[in-house]
Amino acid sequence: MDRDNLPQHIAIIMDGNGRWAKRRHLPKVIGHRYGARTVDRITSHCARLGIEALTLYSFSTENWKRPADEVEALMNLLYEYLNKKLVKLNNNNIRLNAIGDIQGLPEHVRKKLTEAINKTSKNTGMILTLALNYGAREEIITACKKLTKLVESEKLNTEDINESVFSDQLYTKDLPDPDLLIRTSGELRVSNFLLWQISYTEFVATKALWPDFKVIDLEKAIVEYQNRKRRFGGRENTNLHTI
Repeated sequence: MDRDNLPQHIAIIMDGNGRWAKRRHLPKVIGHRYGARTVDRITSHCARLGIEALTLYSFSTENWKRPADEVEALMNLLYEYLNKKLVKLNNNNIRLNAIGDIQGLPEHVRKKLTEAINKTSKNTGMILTLALNYGAREEIITACKKLTKLVESEKLNTEDINESVFSDQLYTKDLPDPDLLIRTSGELRVSNFLLWQISYTEFVATKALWPDFKVIDLEKAIVEYQNRKRRFGGRENTNLHTI
């Protein structure tokens, strides 16, 4: 792994907690709990490597369709993670961020999330972004509505709308687009995640289920990224690769 050619921003679709638990004849919540341990491990290693931004697809707008007890367990696990890992985030100089419809989260989770964001806001190291109650289509629709209001209030001319102006209305306006997107569990789809932002992102899919995803798997994905020739629409194209 070339330490001088690291991706600036890594995004991860953390998939496979349920299957991990099912294979072991365990409740799904146990899979999510082991998945949270992986979050801790991978976040810490990315910070040590010097990755500038890490975005984790933590809870999608579609995840509300899951059984109520599983959703409640996920929310409680999120609260527990924020409560227990705040000191470690500060010790690692990590700044916490969140994207998505945060107001749609349960009140106790929302308050704990806001507290954690505020208490890490002065940190100058890696930005850890949790995508919570997040859906890329909804994000794009929301951005369109914001632009419409700006035009209607004559604060913006329609002719001045371009990619940069549009990007400024997204949840990720303060983040660079991801250089590398990793999806675990062998699935080959983006599942309504950062649809605008991943236009030129390199994709790596790994067969490891998220609870089994280790530091070595992260480094293999980074090496795969480093072996790509990024043309950004030029002559050579790179395809999704499974490791």
